[in-house]
Amino acid sequence: MPFWGGLREQVSLVLFLLKWLALAVPLGALVGSACALFLISLEAVTLVRLQHPNLVYLLPVAGVLIGWLYFTFGQSVEAGNNLIVDEIHDPGHGVPLRMVPMVLFATIWTHLFGGSAGREGTAVQMGGSIASGMAKLLPRLDRSDVRILLMAGISAGFGGVFGTPVAGAIFALEVLSIGRMNYAGIVPCLIAGIASDQTCIAWGVTHTHYHINSQLIADSAFHSAPLSFPLLGLVVLAASFFGMTSILFAELVHGLHHIFKQWIASPVLRPAVGGVLVLALMGIVGSRDYLGLGVSSTDPDAVTIVSCFRADGAHPWSWFWKIVFTAVTLASGFKGGEVTPLFFIGAALGNSLALLFGAPVDLFAALGFVSVFAGATNTPIACTIMAIELFGSEYTLYFAVSCLVAYVFSGHSGIYLSQRIGSPKLHAVHFPAAETLRATREARLNRVRVPGARAIPQSAKESVESTVTRDQQRFTAQSICQLRIFLTDGATRQMQFPWSLWERPLYRELIQRARSDGIASAISYPLYGGYVGVTGPVPSAKKTSVRDPNVCVELIDLRERLDAFCSKHRELLTGTLLTSREIEQWEAPL
Repeated sequence: MPFWGGLREQVSLVLFLLKWLALAVPLGALVGSACALFLISLEAVTLVRLQHPNLVYLLPVAGVLIGWLYFTFGQSVEAGNNLIVDEIHDPGHGVPLRMVPMVLFATIWTHLFGGSAGREGTAVQMGGSIASGMAKLLPRLDRSDVRILLMAGISAGFGGVFGTPVAGAIFALEVLSIGRMNYAGIVPCLIAGIASDQTCIAWGVTHTHYHINSQLIADSAFHSAPLSFPLLGLVVLAASFFGMTSILFAELVHGLHHIFKQWIASPVLRPAVGGVLVLALMGIVGSRDYLGLGVSSTDPDAVTIVSCFRADGAHPWSWFWKIVFTAVTLASGFKGGEVTPLFFIGAALGNSLALLFGAPVDLFAALGFVSVFAGATNTPIACTIMAIELFGSEYTLYFAVSCLVAYVFSGHSGIYLSQRIGSPKLHAVHFPAAETLRATREARLNRVRVPGARAIPQSAKESVESTVTRDQQRFTAQSICQLRIFLTDGATRQMQFPWSLWERPLYRELIQRARSDGIASAISYPLYGGYVGVTGPVPSAKKTSVRDPNVCVELIDLRERLDAFCSKHRELLTGTLLTSREIEQWEAPL
């Protein structure tokens, strides 16, 4: 009978709730305790830095230690937030528990010496790592439960570090895939977020309070600010700038990261060079306002997030300088998060735009605070909820409009390259199913072929042509070969004197050789997780020295040309792992 069927369903739902209460509450308590330790330590080292300003000159030395630590012990966790997102999409070996102490120490170390970084990345990574460790202790959990537990770890980390448990729960669902959320984990995420936040409060952790002047009179019958269409138009205009600023930030971080890896072979030296550049920027700007977290300062004249809510609290270009300082810090290998710097950037830009438009400064600082974050992470709903939790519900309509417009104007970019495109922002733009921002960005930059490389011949005798029908259109396909070369980031090629003082990364040398030899396509991309040569059906793989590859060089051309390339550059390929397969190149009809 329908009644008894409904009753059984309700019993199952009660058991589901009890199960996740038993899992998510301890997880939230553990992650909340870790967040409390992190926040207390972060406040302490920030105070030490402000009291001893000369510590900043040791930032390059601190960078060497962080680079050595991750190169020696942390290559499996260096991907950070992207590793957790990848693990949620495709559960595999889990997130190593060593991520917790490593990211905690490295972030504290970064802030002690003045690196411009945030805190959300550390909290989320600790949450994901603790959740993964918990899953390993519970072998009876299936893959879907492990995914939900990792999502709950993200929620606990985010909700605990910012004091926004509801936004943390929505963020954990929304950050995985652009335009699509899976609500299966919403209850566990909310439970974990609340437990983490309350644990932080129990440890005595407090969060910064931000104030926006109310437009409501004391006995008003309304609960939200009155709608002003001129103000709403200014909000939409400002939000478009917030969205484009998030693109600038994300692309600058990713671009500088690529430049550091391309030109500095040693991962130990990259943060040292980054530290030198931060010191140079400090000298150019003539201010220390853009070092560290930037939430508040003992100097009443300093530009901080709190000061941006005042009319005289920021300079016109404060937002730009914070972008540059943070991009150099994070791209070179220092640890921390991007979100708190994004709060600073958005609040400072909102301050400048409000003065330009003649709009309320505190309101526009708050809008920028959440909207640049929404654009950079593609999480407009979570950011709207976060604005309500931080600033109150009076301006909910303006918060929602600003976050959504910034989300649209940020395009298909973001700070988390493992984020997948569930539903494109424009239906006119087509992406393959489950495409990641990383793949989209590489395709946009490389256009598949390396500039200057030879195109694959259309009428090669060796190719096999076929005709494929797709949606009533005829595509011409020809067989070609894809060669993948797996190696480690630290692999280098020794140059001839006097260039021997600088070692060129092996992946860069391979791409340069491929370009010189006219290989049609040559790209490199980072790998996150996995191993080679431990188990598997390929006995010869055990002979390679590449057990934990983190870089792949991919070449595409005709089979005989790739064979000739491998024979010619045999000395470069020694110790790497090579795989090949036949693929098809499709030509769209005119």
